[in-house]
Amino acid sequence: MTEIALFPLSSVLLPSGRFPLQIFEQRYLDLVARCMRENQGFGVAWLRQGSEISGGSLETPNLGDYGTYAHIVDWDQLANGLLGITIEGQHRFDIESTWREPDGLIKAKVVVHDAPQLAPLPDDQVGLAEVLTGLLRHPQIKQLNLQSDAADAWRVCWQLAQLLPFDETIKYELLGIDSVDQLLAKMNKLLKEISGDEP
Repeated sequence: MTEIALFPLSSVLLPSGRFPLQIFEQRYLDLVARCMRENQGFGVAWLRQGSEISGGSLETPNLGDYGTYAHIVDWDQLANGLLGITIEGQHRFDIESTWREPDGLIKAKVVVHDAPQLAPLPDDQVGLAEVLTGLLRHPQIKQLNLQSDAADAWRVCWQLAQLLPFDETIKYELLGIDSVDQLLAKMNKLLKEISGDEP
């Protein structure tokens, strides 16, 4: 079991996925500074409901049972004066227990999952990689500098799920899938629903 700091978010971060964050609370400014100084990451846990802003309840927030360990891959001072960072998901962890530190930061004891071995994308699933390639051409997505690998089924599915406008409950469900075959089947079903091909 490992002890890590948690960053509760209303968005789900998936392995290989990236998204930007604006940091303004002191506890998270301190966390980001420490992570950058020590070349460490932090856990992103899905906030099922409510808010995680200073001044709220002293209780730990209503978090998902698992999350994604994240590393900071880019940072910048934004025009509004806030610190902007881009984080990338690494691997999944299961939350065993959580507590709040005196400064308000949430910490957890977690069980970290090993990253899954590369799973070749089956020939009959290349359509998923083609959709991802199309998304990666979008100017806003280009800014994320995603490291894609069309040959790896895990990475293709996770990055697609991160970029497409699925409900966060769906992304959380996808994060919890341990079988690449199940993940491929679920992604195909979701894409058919989006395109209107699913009855």
